[in-house]
Amino acid sequence: MQSVAGNTPDAGGRIERYGARVLLLDGDGRLLLVRGHDPHAPERSFWFTPGGGVEGAETFPEAAVRELAEETGYALTVEELVGPVWRRTAVFDFASRPYTQHEEIFVGHLADAERRPRGAADFTEDEHEALDEFAWMSEAQVAGEQLEVFPDILRQSWSEFTRWDGVTRNLGVQPE
Repeated sequence: MQSVAGNTPDAGGRIERYGARVLLLDGDGRLLLVRGHDPHAPERSFWFTPGGGVEGAETFPEAAVRELAEETGYALTVEELVGPVWRRTAVFDFASRPYTQHEEIFVGHLADAERRPRGAADFTEDEHEALDEFAWMSEAQVAGEQLEVFPDILRQSWSEFTRWDGVTRNLGVQPE
């Protein structure tokens, strides 16, 4: 059985893949987050950053800019990304399938994306079913959000990525 982004499940059925995410910041320091839900558990909603699986021979930065454009219409170049600021391994279930996703997380700035026309989002069938809302949220809003937020470190100070020191931080394995 073929999985998302061309990765195949292991003998236990877990899909292991690589992914890239973007922390897109606007001029007011707000972060673009996506509210979604698992179609097999619609009662569980959560916020997360735009991003997804690396496809084919893509690099992490190439996947990050592609996923951002597909999910939001905002187009950045690889050179406009900052980072990766974080690396992590997210362990989660989606649509009743277990995933292990090794991610690199980059920072992007809306001002860079606004230098070019905004395209239309190009959702996959799964995204049409699972994505509910896009919102620009402040650090305080995210910290106080009642729904789950991924990665959870976004509930803490954002200075680690808004004033990045050039060191990629490893967030380790994070169950979601």
